[in-house]
Amino acid sequence: MIAAMLTEQQKLATIISLGIEITQVKDLDVLLERILKEARRLVSADAGSIYVKEDDKLKFSYTQNDTLQRRRPGRKLIYSTFTLPINSQSIAGYVANTGELLNLPDAYELSPSLPFSFNRNIDDLSGYRTQSLLTFPLKTSRGNTIGVLQLINGRDAAGRVSAFAPKDEPLIMHFANMAAVAVERAQMTRTMILRTIKMAELRDPKETGAHVNRVASYAVALYESWAGKRGVPAEVIDKNRDILRMAAMLHDVGKVAIPDAILKKPARLDDAERSIMKQHTFLGARLFSERYSEFDEASAVVAMNHHEKWDGTGYPGYIDPAAATALPGHENSDGTPRPKQGEEIPLFGRIVALADVYDALGSRRVYKERWDEARVLEEITAGSGTHFDPEMVETFFSCLDTIRNIAERYPDH
Repeated sequence: MIAAMLTEQQKLATIISLGIEITQVKDLDVLLERILKEARRLVSADAGSIYVKEDDKLKFSYTQNDTLQRRRPGRKLIYSTFTLPINSQSIAGYVANTGELLNLPDAYELSPSLPFSFNRNIDDLSGYRTQSLLTFPLKTSRGNTIGVLQLINGRDAAGRVSAFAPKDEPLIMHFANMAAVAVERAQMTRTMILRTIKMAELRDPKETGAHVNRVASYAVALYESWAGKRGVPAEVIDKNRDILRMAAMLHDVGKVAIPDAILKKPARLDDAERSIMKQHTFLGARLFSERYSEFDEASAVVAMNHHEKWDGTGYPGYIDPAAATALPGHENSDGTPRPKQGEEIPLFGRIVALADVYDALGSRRVYKERWDEARVLEEITAGSGTHFDPEMVETFFSCLDTIRNIAERYPDH
């Protein structure tokens, strides 16, 4: 790794630069991945995990592992989330509880006199050998611990597993303090988005936090895979992941303007009701009419286009969201807006269209039961080239194991 060749001065300069960069990341999930990646790079760690404090527990939120990743080239690691109590029994729990950094040369050779122990279950399941551990708290400027970052298996210049150098501890703690500030800000942004979703949920019981988190995570997985195959530069992918995830969470926010009699009807809608329901697309886009950022632009695009269909039979088409009329030059013979088709539909719209339908089909609704996965996948396949972008369907199936893993991480309660 590059970090092994950096001088102390270069590491400090890198940390300062990273501190500026990570504050630009707005979405919490994207930020956690970036923090873990950069912390590992700084001290040449083969693997690592990040935990976020939720109430009185630690939630295992992200993991990265170069050794295991090499077994899955071009595909993301599959892992399950879990929680740990904040106490002194586990290593991460001890660090969260005490606020102290732990630098352990070998997790398998811990003294029995220590209050904490290492759980080898994950190693046994994955075939990985955890040796050196550098575990430290993410503390805000007020001294509150909001998470724990754990780096695994430091490597020397020759690539051999080695203990983490004590001289790197002050540097990594400095990075952790800056990362904690960025996480706190991202949590505030996520909270505001979820409060907006809760407002929509008061109107539409289908619009839950679990649903929007799944749709947003599916969308990011699809975009990453699609962009990677097309050779999109990594910095562009990272930027778009950040924007897309937040925008996708708000894809149905326009439903807050739909009457309860339609939104909460415990049966399928008739044609007149369906016409009113379709308005949630441009009504949602209207909320972002004052474009102050790329997030506003992306949110408007997703809200407006996630019900367009590849074959041109979707809605709302080329419409002015403010006036709810067809854009000049894009009218049907009867004056209604002409639907978009093919690549006229913006990329983010094509992605969220597939992510939203996949989640809706696999979820229970007042007018239907949850479809089993085989039936859902048949429907996605049948929709290739009609409802969905064929390339996006191909991308979907290429990362189906990641999609399934996301569904497990955000279950309906």
